[in-house]
Parts: sequence; C-alpha cells; structure tokens
Amino acid sequence: MKFARKRVTALAGLAMAAALVLTGCADTGTTTGGSSDGGSSGSSDNLAITFIPKNLGNPYFDTSSKGGKAAVEELGGTFAEVGPAEATPDAQVSYINTATQQGVGALVVSANDPKAICDALNEARDAGVKVVTFDSDTNADCRDLFINQADSEGIAKVQVDLIAEQIGGSGEIAILSASANATNQNTWIELMEEYLASEYPDITLVETVYGDDDDQTSFDKTAALLQTHPDLKGIISPTTVGIAAAARYVSTSDYKGKVAITGLGTPNQMREYVEDGTVTAFALWNPEDLGYLAAYAAAALIKGDITGAEGDTFEAGDLGEYTVGADSVVLLGDPYVFDADNIADFDF
Repeated sequence: MKFARKRVTALAGLAMAAALVLTGCADTGTTTGGSSDGGSSGSSDNLAITFIPKNLGNPYFDTSSKGGKAAVEELGGTFAEVGPAEATPDAQVSYINTATQQGVGALVVSANDPKAICDALNEARDAGVKVVTFDSDTNADCRDLFINQADSEGIAKVQVDLIAEQIGGSGEIAILSASANATNQNTWIELMEEYLASEYPDITLVETVYGDDDDQTSFDKTAALLQTHPDLKGIISPTTVGIAAAARYVSTSDYKGKVAITGLGTPNQMREYVEDGTVTAFALWNPEDLGYLAAYAAAALIKGDITGAEGDTFEAGDLGEYTVGADSVVLLGDPYVFDADNIADFDF
C-alpha cells in the first residue's frame, strides 16, 4: 500500500526511510513543471528547484526525488535532478556551478563531503540561489537549511538496539558504511560507538568498513568482514545500498541464520530478505517525505517566508507545519522499525 504522507503525520512522524537515486548518466537530469527558466535567480517567484543527490543510480535518492518532484509540482514550480555517477567528495561541484549559471531558485543537495562543495555552494548563494541540504549535511555556513531525516542520536540508538536484540546482547559486530567522508554516516557511527560503550559493554565493534554506496563493493566488503572475523555475530549497515548488499551475500551463504544483518534500508529493497529470514528487522525514515519536505523548505526560502533562522515556521503541504531548529536544521521525524509483521504494509 502507498505510505501516504498524511499517514506519516498521523503516526507522529515515525515512518522514515533511506537511501536511493535515479539510474542514469552523470550528465543527464530530469526536468518537470513550469517554464525551464523559472524566473531570475534570487527572485521570489523563481521556483526552479534542482535536486543534486550524492550520486545517480542510488534507489534511496530515486525515492527522495520522487517526493521532491511531487512537492515542486504542487507548488507550480520546475523540478530537475542532476548529479554524478559516483559519490566522490568533489563530484557534485560541476553540477552546482551549472545550476547556478542557469539561474535556478534553489538547490537541494545531499552532500558527499562537508567541505568539498562549500565554495561552489557559497558562490551559488552569492548569486541569490537558496541552498538546502538534506540527508547528508555540509558545514553549516555553506547552506541556508539542513533537512535532517531524523535525530542522529535516535538513528544511532535504533540500529544498536536492533543488533543487540538480534545477537542476544553480546558478541562481535562490524559496521558496513557508505563513503569515509559521508557526514551523516560518520556522525551515526560515532554515536553508535558511544551508545555501545555505555549500554552494551558485552558487544565489541571489531571493524568499520566502507562500501562507497556501491553494491558490488559493499557485497565484497561483507564477504571480507565475515572471512576476517570468524566469530562475527552481526553487521550494522547504516546505508541502504550497504544493507541490501550485505543481506544478499548472507542470504546465499552458510552465515544465513548465524550472522544478523540490520541497519537502514527501504521496505521494497529488503522485503525478500525479511521474508526468507535473512533479516529480522531494520530501520529507516521515508525518503519520499524527506525530499518532499526539502522542496517545500526550499520554496519557503525562495518566497521569503523563512530565512533559516531558529524559530521560523513554514507549511510543508501534506506533512503540515515545521519549525526551524538550532543551526538552521529542520527535523523530519523519528526512525521506524520494519519487520515481518509490518513490511507488507509499505511500498517504497
């Protein structure tokens, strides 16, 4: 069934979900909505909003862009999505520069690195372009708003609690992350380490590896982890690409039923692994809602309804009213746990 935005609101924001981008070439984008010029850069009627995900070909951002496109169309603006083929630190710079030259009203960016794209983003802001980051932030002085999918502590806690429950509260675990420079991943991992130390002293984190949000690399890293650590009892992967690759490896190996896999994933991506018993439970937020909220926030900045100051409020369509918090951060909601009892209720 459709995981409607109104249902998310009714569930007190519990539904959340994770990571994925449009399949396509690095130099191609999608444009929909009104006229392509969208008005002059910096004007209050320039609702030309361009999404730049970490990389194209990632299902997480495919879903977030779907939400962004829906919001922009509701607002009567022009939606576009462009981005690199690989999620490397400076790969987004040329797309930011091109969009700035085209005079878009706002950029909505999931950053591959907190610093590498800052100069390009600030040049865009100097040209009157509003900058919203989502999913993965830049340094705060490089953007106007950050749309955070969930509180970092909550994301870290839910993943650790899930693995602890699945391995009986003791044993060796590993983390399979995205890129080593991903700000969101690194924040979550640091908080997971702290939470493990304080709440689960009998669980040992033996290694953190990076699959670069690439399916084959993540698959190979999973195999290497299991070979290097024969006593491994579980793997946390706080990235949708990684958790699916890890589950795919384990599902056809002798480790199935012996090594727990959890982290952040989408229901459609993880359904077969939950149904075949490879994965007991995992968490996420709804990336479609994340993109939807980011687009509405961008429009509110363009129209001057908000400036990004703490305490600013704006309406986000079906999601309702949101308030800007400290450091110009807007929080979507809390993580949601998917398991065999509820996964059939969701379709994204």
